Amino acid sequence: MAKSKSSKGLLPKEVYVLSVVAFFVALGYGMIIPAIPLFAKTFHVNNAQIGAIISAFAFARFAWGLPAGKLIDKFGERSVQAIGLIIVSASSLTAGLAQSYWQLLIFRAIGGIGSVMFSVSAGALLMRSVDDSVRGRAQSMYNGGFLIGGIAGPAFGGILSAISLRVPFFIYAATLLAASFTTTIFLNEKRLGKSIKNIQDPADRVLLKDALKIYPYVAAMAISFLSNWVLFGLRNSILPLFTKNDLHASTTILGFGFTLSAIVQGIALIYVGKISDFRGRKFALMVGSVVLLSGVGTVLVASNWWYYLVAMAFFGIGGAFEGTAASAVVGDVFGGKGGRVIALWQMAGDFGTIVSPILLGWLVDAHSYRPAFIATAAVFSLTLLLSAKMPETRKLTGEP
Repeated sequence: MAKSKSSKGLLPKEVYVLSVVAFFVALGYGMIIPAIPLFAKTFHVNNAQIGAIISAFAFARFAWGLPAGKLIDKFGERSVQAIGLIIVSASSLTAGLAQSYWQLLIFRAIGGIGSVMFSVSAGALLMRSVDDSVRGRAQSMYNGGFLIGGIAGPAFGGILSAISLRVPFFIYAATLLAASFTTTIFLNEKRLGKSIKNIQDPADRVLLKDALKIYPYVAAMAISFLSNWVLFGLRNSILPLFTKNDLHASTTILGFGFTLSAIVQGIALIYVGKISDFRGRKFALMVGSVVLLSGVGTVLVASNWWYYLVAMAFFGIGGAFEGTAASAVVGDVFGGKGGRVIALWQMAGDFGTIVSPILLGWLVDAHSYRPAFIATAAVFSLTLLLSAKMPETRKLTGEP
């Protein structure tokens, strides 16, 4: 069923359902982002302890990636996804009720476990639901759900935080329950038909040791790691500080830059999926690498605040290309067969998110901003080599 629809250029129902779920998840997560540091501060802790709460979520995601993949192999994506969402919902509810710093820290860490259960299972199910001819468009729609929710979330979160710093956590719990409900009701076989099996045949499952021998998979992991190095380490971590301190931009300009990046990325996602499906994954990865590198180069030569806005636009477009194409490569090669294979690929991106802010922050403290930008440009240039060597993984099974 899914195959016949996608072969005609249409997306199966799973893609639309997963995109709605992604919106709910990102909407709620965006709501609590402004509230977390302020709420933690009410327990009279220092900035390092506040940072630990944010890191605890990320480290839990990373540590539980492979176990989540194993659960998917055993119980299927739909069940693991629904349970993961319930775990994050419960952790958000209890975090909102926390009476001490340590309770807040523990509950947020537990949320990371549920988060990775959701993200790996959703990624695997998305890859199994489509064929190569529409995989890029499916991934773009799914990423778009996250992006729209991520844009809307902080605005609502700021309003809710004015009522109480605990309220965003409760609303987040509700949006996650809505996402779990959507998964349970609309991804069951009775409603969708048996377009894909709920649990994979073990004989068809790809083993991790075999996956690591395949170049496109290893290259996609490296590209995800390096892309997150730029997007989270440079763009989200040290670039705002550089723009404010060295380029003397206002906080309004900083906020507008992130909004601009999100809007440009959203517009790009409309076209990136089609480009990936028509021109191929290699072409999309090359474009993404060049555009992201152009963003780093713009920051490197920046002498005025408007360079920051140009760079943020580059980061939005480049992020859309790299995220969609790298996901499509993994889907092309394995078709979502193997939860641990999908988990390890996502963990590579998470690892870039964890280590790059620390390493780039150390470079800034030890030297200055420019050496950190140069190091990022040098490291990220590897994606050009990885993409150039990448064989085309798209194999059309019908007319796109």
